[in-house]
Amino acid sequence: MSRKKREAAETGPLPEVPAVEQAPAPPDGSVDSRTPAEKTLDRRLGWGLFIVATALLLVTEKPAGFVRDESVYFASAEQHARWFQLLASAPSQAFTDAAIAQSFEFNHEHPALMKNAYGLSFLVLHEKLGLLRPAAAFRFPAFLAAALILPLLFSLTRRAFGRPAGLMAAASFLLVPRQFFEAHLSCFDVPMATAWLLVVFCFLEALEKPRWWLYTGLAFGAAMGTKHNAYFIPVVLFPFAFAKALSAGSQHRQRTGSTEALRIVQELLVILAATGGLLALTGWILGDRFLSTFQLLSPQLGVALLGMAAAVWRTQALAKVDVRTFRAVAPLVAMAVLGPALFYLHWPWLWHHPVDRFAWYLSFHLNHEHYTWFYLGELLRQPPFPLSYVLVKTAMTVPTSLFLPMVFGVVLVIVRAVTWRRGSAPSAGISFSTKTWAAHSPVTFLELLVLANAATSIIVLSQPSVPHFGGVKHWFPSMPFLALLAAGSVLRGVEGLVAWLQPKLPKLEVQRVFIGVSALLFAPALIASVRVYPYGTSHYSELAGGLPGAAAMGMQRQFWANNVTGVLEWINQNARPGERVYLHECHGGQVRDYQRNGMLRQDLRFVGGPFDADLVAYQYHQEFRETEFQTWQAFGTTKPVTGLYVDETPQIVVYRRR
Repeated sequence: MSRKKREAAETGPLPEVPAVEQAPAPPDGSVDSRTPAEKTLDRRLGWGLFIVATALLLVTEKPAGFVRDESVYFASAEQHARWFQLLASAPSQAFTDAAIAQSFEFNHEHPALMKNAYGLSFLVLHEKLGLLRPAAAFRFPAFLAAALILPLLFSLTRRAFGRPAGLMAAASFLLVPRQFFEAHLSCFDVPMATAWLLVVFCFLEALEKPRWWLYTGLAFGAAMGTKHNAYFIPVVLFPFAFAKALSAGSQHRQRTGSTEALRIVQELLVILAATGGLLALTGWILGDRFLSTFQLLSPQLGVALLGMAAAVWRTQALAKVDVRTFRAVAPLVAMAVLGPALFYLHWPWLWHHPVDRFAWYLSFHLNHEHYTWFYLGELLRQPPFPLSYVLVKTAMTVPTSLFLPMVFGVVLVIVRAVTWRRGSAPSAGISFSTKTWAAHSPVTFLELLVLANAATSIIVLSQPSVPHFGGVKHWFPSMPFLALLAAGSVLRGVEGLVAWLQPKLPKLEVQRVFIGVSALLFAPALIASVRVYPYGTSHYSELAGGLPGAAAMGMQRQFWANNVTGVLEWINQNARPGERVYLHECHGGQVRDYQRNGMLRQDLRFVGGPFDADLVAYQYHQEFRETEFQTWQAFGTTKPVTGLYVDETPQIVVYRRR
């Protein structure tokens, strides 16, 4: 039978993993039963979410200060843009390693995809068209990346819980104040959350549709080009892909009597396990020399390439045997092949020295320096760091009305998975008993996949040896998946509530109650976002007692120095011509960007410490308390002339020399 005929004969959903096939499960989106009108509506809603989110980020961009890292990325992106200009005018020169190093050597500890986008956006939207100020032009691709989370999240949540829940999950992502603030920045953390979500979305599509295995590989290449978090994505998807493949292979055997599909899947498992095992053995033998000896002719690279070639060979064979089984494993193989290829192609810095420069890149992040961080009254300087840090920090920064549904969503999926595996039998009637509820709602493949992706970044970042800094940004990839589970928990709760009330209120509808409950949950988060913006890194939730409560408990009040925008207007109005100013924790790149964007006077002279200054804007930071003491000593006063206070909590304090 030809491949096209086989695809036509075998269209239909891939089966769920055996653990959840013992009873009919509710639709989870694996079968698209929507009418054409419903599909059109969902597409319009997705585009609407994307456009509204982009416009919202664009109109609220100006107040957002420039964080320390962002100004570095501005400079790096502009250098990338100059290389693209050279590529257009003198391509032979642009391809030389000297020209590439001149433009890409700065900040080469991060891949180039987003910086390329930021630089080209600056080149077009500011320099060529003059449509946006420099900062907004740099940031515009970040707006697009952040806005893309909403339609992707809507689509995934709609599959599992329906359209209203999809809208709730999508909207809730930008209602988290820290996420809304950081969605404005030309950094990598929100784009990484987008890329991770996109890979999972493409993976699910690939299980049912042709060619989406290719898109999954391309999406993973984009994720690799965004940030190193991407390397955990295949680890998460691996068990789900092979669970689907083994199940599809078993069904193929039942339909045809042939065991060939199952045999090829088992061969692929052996190939991948052997490749990983040999690389692990090589790493154990070489130790710290594993990366330093990673060269073009090294055993490490040879093992990886041979394993990749063998996996492609067997996957091609599988495509000729059974389409369903092929679709389950093809996304992983495409990720393994296309991901590294796109990573290499998108980053000119790798072109002339791909292996050793890639090894340097990995080594940099495996041996990342530790920044001092204030947590529950303790300055965290070096590992081991508290195991509870990530969970506590999330609980204290996500608005409680959104955080609690996330917790309930995670718990409900786990409970349902455990109770269903135990074979709990459904009972008649409606009950709020966990065991009975779990029996009525067997956990779906999609929910388990979402739970695994929600947990991965949090688990990795919770390790005591991993550097703890940057607030919550490093586990942003978990947040869209937690939003999906939160929407599901709210929907389940509303369904139970409506069923309980319907004997007395027969006209009560789940959808209307769900919309009302969602609005109530959104209100505190919306109020918090409006009140704290643009000082998003200062937000703390109700569980922390807000920012005053967090400060009293000894938590980091803010970071990255972006809150200095709260006193720039005062400085512009009150500083004497040519006055010497010290902006504590702001490096020269930030000063340059504030002046470049018309937010800081050009005549002011900026110095490197309080003893050389006439005006000091001190950023309240426990690690740098001595800076304020030095300012008192140098200026002969402890009385500030102005400052930024968020909920009566000092953030930036300004002193003037007598």
